[in-house]
Amino acid sequence: MIAALALSGACAGDQRPPADAADRPDPVARQTPDARRVVLFLGTSLTAGYGLAIEQAFPSVVAEVIDSAGLPYRVVNAGVSGETSAGGLRRIDWLLSEPVDVLVLELGANDGLRGLDVDEMRRNLQEIVDRTRARYPHARIVIAGMESPPNMGSRYTSAFRRVFPDLAAANDAALIPFLLDGVAGRPELNQLDGIHPTAEGHRRIAATVWQVLEPLLRDPVLIGALFPPSPERA
Repeated sequence: MIAALALSGACAGDQRPPADAADRPDPVARQTPDARRVVLFLGTSLTAGYGLAIEQAFPSVVAEVIDSAGLPYRVVNAGVSGETSAGGLRRIDWLLSEPVDVLVLELGANDGLRGLDVDEMRRNLQEIVDRTRARYPHARIVIAGMESPPNMGSRYTSAFRRVFPDLAAANDAALIPFLLDGVAGRPELNQLDGIHPTAEGHRRIAATVWQVLEPLLRDPVLIGALFPPSPERA
């Protein structure tokens, strides 16, 4: 966008290059696309980092760890406050217009808060996985487990809890058993609403996510699939 604005401004004035233009690097022409593979976080206000700067949200913290580890991935944060599994399903085709190599699926929390039908949530999440795999067969899936509020009753909370490990098992996906492990119910790690984590809470979540994500990103099979040897070296 900055380059485009700069170019449009140049068109409005003298278009003659300076005398030494040939000796200067062309920053626009030499820009190269980001060759790193994509880890897409699709989620709710938890992923979006509600109440915080985006740099403090756990996907950004995970991105910092990835960079520090020298791994060839970049993070895309597709968190939206208030998002349900149905909302995520409506967005997934648009998100898949760009390559996705790892999908971290953090949806369901708002379904649980609203007491939405558990079977419908399961179908929505499964359809997101199916569409991702159909578009990018090599993509790895990570399912982030959640809990519903206890006031929904034991029958609902039990059915809700089972969705996530069941989906992971059925789709050969990695499972984060409970995204908010060690954070939920701790006032010092949550904002005043008691629901959304603080910056420190997000760092704890990032550590929980990294325990599951790191082995996947370092998997030689995955790395080989994403970065096959060049023909001259094959």
